[in-house]
Amino acid sequence: MSFTSGSFRGYDEDRSVVLFSMINDLTEVPCAISSDAMDFLDGAKRTPPAQREQQFMRLRASIESCAERKFANAEMEGRPPGIILRRLDFRS
Repeated sequence: MSFTSGSFRGYDEDRSVVLFSMINDLTEVPCAISSDAMDFLDGAKRTPPAQREQQFMRLRASIESCAERKFANAEMEGRPPGIILRRLDFRS
């Protein structure tokens, strides 16, 4: 299994999540991370929507590592099945 970076999809302001994807072999896996989780990782409070892409890129390695862990543990949810990262996924 090869789980690698996919694409940045954008910030969904209605749901307060950044949408991105990961690639499992040849299959694209939809992923999302809550803005609360990103602010927790970044030590920030209420990052403006216009800065979410920049914040995601800065934190991308940590975010994708967590997504890979959840994928390996078969922690998929939603329809279509995907990875959703929340603040609690980054607590020690």
